[in-house]
Amino acid sequence: MASRCWRWWGRSAWPWTPPLSVGSIPSFRHQFSTQETTPQICVVGSGPAGFYTAQHLLKQHPQAHVDIYEKQPVPFGLVRFGVAPDHPEVKTAHCGRCAFWGNVEVGRDVTVPELREAYHAVVLSYGAEDHRALEIPGEELPGVCSARAFVGWYNGLPENQEKTDITKAALDVLRQSRVKTVWLVGRRGPLQVAFTIKELREMIQLPGTRPILDPVDFLGLQDRLKEVPRPRKRLTELLLRTAMEKPGPEEAARRASASRAWGLRFFRSPQQVLPSPDGQGAAGVRLAVTRLEGVGEATRAVPTGAMEDLPCGLVLSSIGYKSRPIDPSVPFDSKLGVIPNVEGRVTDVPGLYCSGWVKRGPTGVIATTMTDSFLTGQMLLQDLKAGLLPSGPRPGSAAIQALLSSRGVQPVSFSDWEKLDAEEVARGQGTGRPREKLVDPQEMLHLLGH
Repeated sequence: MASRCWRWWGRSAWPWTPPLSVGSIPSFRHQFSTQETTPQICVVGSGPAGFYTAQHLLKQHPQAHVDIYEKQPVPFGLVRFGVAPDHPEVKTAHCGRCAFWGNVEVGRDVTVPELREAYHAVVLSYGAEDHRALEIPGEELPGVCSARAFVGWYNGLPENQEKTDITKAALDVLRQSRVKTVWLVGRRGPLQVAFTIKELREMIQLPGTRPILDPVDFLGLQDRLKEVPRPRKRLTELLLRTAMEKPGPEEAARRASASRAWGLRFFRSPQQVLPSPDGQGAAGVRLAVTRLEGVGEATRAVPTGAMEDLPCGLVLSSIGYKSRPIDPSVPFDSKLGVIPNVEGRVTDVPGLYCSGWVKRGPTGVIATTMTDSFLTGQMLLQDLKAGLLPSGPRPGSAAIQALLSSRGVQPVSFSDWEKLDAEEVARGQGTGRPREKLVDPQEMLHLLGH
């Protein structure tokens, strides 16, 4: 592995936006008659959006039954495979009116129309499973990959084949890494960064590393701080101190002894991945130097005409995620990467809903997703109460299980997942980690006797 790594974070997948007040969502719990037909509801996707949607429906409707379908054999989506492994426990799946069915890929093993026929309502919460491409020459070279694939790899996402629950295979590779310098490159400046002060503080204090910030990028910034909102002000102040102030003796000694470094390269936009002499890998990135135009949210980076080359042997693009279309019957906006909807109701398809990133795009944090999912659940319950959903009983999972069986698909239940969970925990005990993740779906199914 080369000694330098470059990461493009021009558009983060996680800009924080304040969630709406959950307390503003009206309660439907006491508005449904116990004599009504049991609503059979299907949720596609078992990440945070799927579970929060299910949680709201189960809490607000005392008879509702919710089935959660997931293409992976294991639940929890981004919580398990993305930014926050082993996030808070999800109690929804232990509710007697909720069932988890893993190893079922909607759009392949069962279609959305088949789900709509079996359930009173279907909620699509399958997230953003793809990454946005840089769309520059050389992006196809070996040594260039998306940050999504990299994070999925070290978190054990099967398709990308704490303490930490990073997989042993990934940990072994990273321990042998010869990467000495990591540059984080962005088109705009310090006032537009999307990371949090907590993330920055952790990076500054990262053992064995030292930060590299160019004081030129921060000239004149102190005078603009008074007009910056408080959270952004505190973050910028920390950046300024790190870039402009001489560290104390203890911190200076720590940085001097650091064998690795990371740096922020502002006002740079990628134009091309440069190939190695033999053309078999990445050797650097050609960057356009930019300047800012506009104010506030309208601030954008424009090229100055100057260019520079940044040598590196590994390029990770991190400009955001995007969703994929799931089924020909479901409308999809390929430009925005979302399912067209109004407050979670899928446009022109009664009884079909969406929540999470496939609804609004890859923005926000877990709290944002929670509120967003509750609002979709609220719309569904409003439609149910208004008589806008099919009346009469629906077979729910019984019909779908019969279809899956006829197609040779073996679903994984939540009790099956608990067996896999126990196996992962047992494997991790020997190394002092919370778990050693199973990453091979076939091994998972074999352990379950499928």
